[in-house]
This record gives sequence, structure tokens and C-alpha cells, in this order.
Amino acid sequence: MALIVQKFGGDALGDKGKGREADQSDLSGASLIVEKFRRVAQVVKRSRDEGHSVVAVLSAMGDTTNRLLRMAGALNPDSPARELDALMATGEMQSIALFAIALHQVGVPAMSFTGVQVGIRTDELFGRSRIREVNCDRLRTAIANGQVPIVAGFQGVSDNGDITTLGRGGSDISAVAVAAALHADACEFYKDVDGIFSTDPRIVPSALKIDRISYDEMLELASLGAGVLHSRSVEFAKNYGVPLHVRSFLHDEPGTYVIPEDKSMENVVVSGVVPKTTEARLTLEELPDVPGTAAKVFTGLADADISVDMIIQEEARGGRNSISFTVEKKDYGKALEISKAVVAELGGGQVTGDDTVAKVSAVGVGMKSHAGVAAKMFKALADANINIDMISTSEIKISVLIKEADAKRAVEVIHQAFEQEMIDAKAQAAAHRDMAEAGA
Repeated sequence: MALIVQKFGGDALGDKGKGREADQSDLSGASLIVEKFRRVAQVVKRSRDEGHSVVAVLSAMGDTTNRLLRMAGALNPDSPARELDALMATGEMQSIALFAIALHQVGVPAMSFTGVQVGIRTDELFGRSRIREVNCDRLRTAIANGQVPIVAGFQGVSDNGDITTLGRGGSDISAVAVAAALHADACEFYKDVDGIFSTDPRIVPSALKIDRISYDEMLELASLGAGVLHSRSVEFAKNYGVPLHVRSFLHDEPGTYVIPEDKSMENVVVSGVVPKTTEARLTLEELPDVPGTAAKVFTGLADADISVDMIIQEEARGGRNSISFTVEKKDYGKALEISKAVVAELGGGQVTGDDTVAKVSAVGVGMKSHAGVAAKMFKALADANINIDMISTSEIKISVLIKEADAKRAVEVIHQAFEQEMIDAKAQAAAHRDMAEAGA
């Protein structure tokens, strides 16, 4: 039987009610939270009844972490990072204790462990620590004794004994790290969706659930804003060869497996279409076309901890050229200020910007072996009268920068252009699996 790490997030455990976390004193809200814990306990019990060993990794309930941060901010807008980590870690501690209680109620022996108790060693970058080591001795002992260890995600401990947190997506990273350290057979992520889809079903109702996707494709989708998994957890899983399974806590049907790439995956030319509306574009005009100009521009941004995404440099004319690039909207004002200072120092022209843009990307390992993907994508946009401002590509991705107002329509027409190929490839893969099972 398998050793499975099962990760349950805030959606599975909490009740956000009407845009807020239910207060424990709110009997109706607390009752909903209790029912969610009972439902998730049945997921673990089902796996145990099937003969599997289970380790559960939990996030804080619902909006708990944000609520704690709001309280700290009200007390002190400049709260010490060390104390914020100590505060935020309490959200997961509530979850693991409650879940252990819920499992005991359904006859499953369980024991909760904080990150400190497990021995999840991290550096001391409070609020965004990185895991250095996971000591699974206590978890192995609990498993050997027939218990389900319940681990607090998102947290660890520094060499000085301070509680640390792992930043955005931290609980997902905790789950993969524990799975890697235990050499688990799989790491399951239980969500309020059935798996990973070819695009957001709220935009395209005909979006297809993906049965199997490669680590590289999932990394691209996650980095582009597909919020089902965090890119750091996918990268961790790829590096340590941990199979991931994204599935729903509402039923027992299979979801989406994130696994190493195999040849059959190239039959799917485009696996996913993702919009990202959190970027802004800047253009630096009339820059001197000499060595070191680009380095000067981007060093200033890097020194301000501003990440740059798409970059285009125009062909030089008369010893001058222009550079356009995108940054996150949250960094737009600062990036504009830095760019103007650099251009003035270089003796360039004006700096223009636009924070009403969107990036839409098509991702698929099949792009490596199929010609004409870009042509089909650009024709779909042209037929919809959607203008392209910038283009960037990788081996398995094509991204375009367009007006934000056109983003939804762009996703629709790009997905429509490749949808039949997705359907055919999915049917072919299912037929091959049926034949393999029949042969076995």
C-alpha cells in the first residue's frame, strides 16, 4: 500500500462566509467549520481504510492568516518580522489540533505536529524563509505506530529556534517537502475544484479537465497566474521527483496528476490558456545604442527588487533604440520613477507606461514537436480584432501582451482555436490507458 501526503488548504477547512472568516463566537459560522473538518476527516479515513499510510499537511482555516495580519497592522503598521511569523504560525496550529480531534472522533489515531516539532529547518528570512532540511524521524515513528501525523504547513524553525514562515504558497511547499523527505508515493492537494483545467471555466465553460500534465507545463501555468498550485511547490516536486495529484475534497474522483513528461504528452499541442492582468508595460525611448545601456536600465530595477517579465529591444536607428518591458502592477509606480531617472542619466528620450494591459499565454509541451502553433494563435487573435503589443516565447509557451479589456475575449478565441485538438488528444490518451489496463 502507498504512503500518501495529503494537503488540505484554507478552502477545505474554513468558512469565509460573505467575504469574511467566520468568528468562533458565531455559532453558525463555527458549525460550518466543524462540518468541514468532519468532511475532510472522512477523506483521510477513506485512504486509511484502503490500506494507505497518510500524512496530512494543513493550512490555516479560511482567511485566518489575513485576519491576523490585519490585527497586527492595526496595532503597529511596522510590526517586527519575527513577531509576525510567530503570530501567523498560530493559524496552522489551530487547524492541526482541531483536525487531530476530528480524526480521533472517526476512529483514526492521529497526532499533530508543528513545524518546530517536525524539524522543518529553514533560513532566517522571516516571512519568506526557504526550507533547508526536514527531519522526519517523529513522523516515521507516528506512522509505524499506526497514527496519522498532522503537520502544520507554512512554518518552520531557524537554527536559532525562531518560528519562521515560508511566504506565499508556503503550505503547498511544506507538503511537497515532507513528501520528498518521506519518499512518499504521492502528494495530494485537495481543493474546491476537480483538478487543473485547460483554462478558467468561468471564462470558457467548455474548458477541459486535464488528466495528466508535466512538471514544466504546470510550472509555466503556475508562474503565469493559474492559482491551483504555487510555482515554488511545483519546482520543489520536480527537483525531488514527487508525483502531485490535484483533486477535489468534495468527491473521490481522480483529479489531475502532475508528473514527469512522457512522449504521449506531446500529443497535446496546447494544454492551457492563462490570462494575467497584474502586469504593466514601460517603454524607454531614444536610448543610446552602446554596450551597457540595457545593464544600466535593469540593474536599477533589480536593486529595487523589481522583477521584469517580457522584454523587447527595437532595432537601432541612428545610434538609438528603445526598450519595452513589463513589471507587476504593484511595482509600476516605482519602476516608472527609476526608469525616468536612468533615461535622464543616459541622455535618452521619454518614458511611457501603460498599466491597462494583460498577458495571455498558451502553454503546452506539444509545441516542441508541432509547427504552426504561433500562426494559429495569432490568427485567432487577428480574427477577433485583438491587437498584439508584445510577444515572448519559450520552448513550451507563447505569451502576448494585449489591452486588458481584450483579455477575456483573447482567452476564449485562443482556447477555441486549440479546443478540438485538446479533446482528440484526451480521448486518445484515455483509449491508450484502457488498452494498457486490458492488457494488464
